Amino acid sequence: MTEAPPLAEPHPQPHPLDPPARRPSDGTRQPSPATIATIAGEVGVSITTVSKVLNGRSDVAPQTRARVEASLDRHQYRRRARRPPIRHDQIDLVFHELDSLWAMEIIRAVETVASVAGIGLHLSQLGGRHTPPDEWLDATLARRPLGVLFVLCHLSERQRELLARQLIPYVMIDTDSATSASVPTVGSNNWNGGLIATRHLLQLGHRRIAIISGPPDVLCAQARTAGFRSAHDEAGLPIAADLVRQGDFYVAAGYSHGMALLDRPDRPTAIFAGSDTQALGVLRAARQLGLDVPGDLSVIGYDNVPVAAWTVPALTTVNQPLRDMASTAAQMLLDLARGAELSTSRIDLVTELVIRESTAPPRSIPPRSI
Repeated sequence: MTEAPPLAEPHPQPHPLDPPARRPSDGTRQPSPATIATIAGEVGVSITTVSKVLNGRSDVAPQTRARVEASLDRHQYRRRARRPPIRHDQIDLVFHELDSLWAMEIIRAVETVASVAGIGLHLSQLGGRHTPPDEWLDATLARRPLGVLFVLCHLSERQRELLARQLIPYVMIDTDSATSASVPTVGSNNWNGGLIATRHLLQLGHRRIAIISGPPDVLCAQARTAGFRSAHDEAGLPIAADLVRQGDFYVAAGYSHGMALLDRPDRPTAIFAGSDTQALGVLRAARQLGLDVPGDLSVIGYDNVPVAAWTVPALTTVNQPLRDMASTAAQMLLDLARGAELSTSRIDLVTELVIRESTAPPRSIPPRSI
């Protein structure tokens, strides 16, 4: 009796996330790149666990995730590109916090770009945090937007890797920290803004100038303070340490620091508020203390939000082109989502001084040029 030949072992079927096999130009088949099964076998976990890591799921132990990601990197694993993932026709706009006038300017500009492109806009905030929590990342990966715009917040290295693996581009607006050259970023020249605001006050004759900046860990606030110091340095004038205050860019901080600075015998004759909303708080403090603006106190804001032209007196401020920043970033994001390469990854727009009614020479000191 003739023995039947052994059955051929079936070829393993590729996982939907596996990259396609490659064929060289001579027609011979090259070894396939690593599959999810390869990664799972090497690490000693299930295929489901590897898929969870690839999809950015948070229900994987940190040590296991690290081992899987190390194997993915070692094998240079990339998701297959033959069938692009289905995505919603929308972009995500993420703020560290939404309660501000400048946020509304950014929202309006991004919405305009999105509307012209025929796509939707999903808005979220991080409750004051500058780095998104894992729950936010899980929800975003499940939603699969065309891309994400981050405003005054940043991603951890792991979060950047997960978005890259899911082919979700992102762009930073008015970043709160230094970004690498590989991170697309749109901002403005905050150092120059601080410089020109302070120069204006010095040229009017002010010598006791206070600054109420933003949070000390936010890069744009640091840059504005650096410009404030540089203007004093070039004028050869010292800065009293107690005239440099750290706020949070909101009205309450402007009011509380304004009260503390102005309710003293050696009060400053001018305050650079660091944001228009903080300037509103300073104006209220001055009014409560019976001080005339600009007769007793000059005030400069930052951002040039629309309400700045309607305060009493109308607010001198630094124009930060918020709408241009936002629309530029939104267009960059759409270009990335279409697969285009950016000509540059960092754009800083120009800041300009807008002189209105809230600044004037101090009454006790005659004006002189610096």
